[in-house]
Amino acid sequence: MKNAYLGLAIAGTVVPYYFFMQEISASGVDLVGFMLLGFANPVAAGFTADLFISSFVFWLFMFTAGPGAPKPWAFILINLLIGLSCALPAWLYWRERRAESGAVTAAA
Repeated sequence: MKNAYLGLAIAGTVVPYYFFMQEISASGVDLVGFMLLGFANPVAAGFTADLFISSFVFWLFMFTAGPGAPKPWAFILINLLIGLSCALPAWLYWRERRAESGAVTAAA
């Protein structure tokens, strides 16, 4: 499962940025305009609101995940700079990686 999470984290970077780059090449770097496009119509606003709420829930989950879980700060930064579609599978990948190394250490 670990490798699937890694692949999904990569896809979660490449696919959204493919679309983001289309907008940036058409309109230039305009953060305010980019954010306004997320609320350009009710459908876009619904997806944007869903993304914000899901991101917030993910942050809460990371902070309450327990002592063996990866620290959340890097993944919050990934969430803000790349997106939830990268941050969530990346966090799950690191959690699996830690669990594997802990299992190996405990077995030795």
